[in-house]
Amino acid sequence: MECFQVMEAGEGIEAAILRGLSARGGLRGQCASGSHPALLVVSPRAAARGLKLPRQCRTALLPGGIGGVPPQAASAVSYGVSPRDSLTISSREGGTLWAALQREVVTITGRVVERQEFPLALRPGEGELPALAAAGALILLDVPPEDLASI
Repeated sequence: MECFQVMEAGEGIEAAILRGLSARGGLRGQCASGSHPALLVVSPRAAARGLKLPRQCRTALLPGGIGGVPPQAASAVSYGVSPRDSLTISSREGGTLWAALQREVVTITGRVVERQEFPLALRPGEGELPALAAAGALILLDVPPEDLASI
């Protein structure tokens, strides 16, 4: 089983996740075996285009308001600009995006991450929602939110 799979349409989310994991020395911990990914990340454009998603995963990270049928997942975390999303944008200061984890989430290894706000440095030309998706994926892959500012 893959630890994570990214369904995107050229937003650079998978590359950002791989950069973040590489900065920390790669994935830490093991993914359970099986035929589906531990974490499925769906980008805003992939959701809008209705890309065919895997039938199931352990945890799904989805843009808020996703249309269609989401995959069967043990847990789902939404990201976006709505206060109903689990991971939202709190504010933006120049090249820094402040993200807010609105409720606690459980990582793929079972660690609980509490509600909090944290900064994300936006790369030139990087969109806010793809940056939020990459940050959410890294958190769910056990990167502490406080480490995201330096990645």
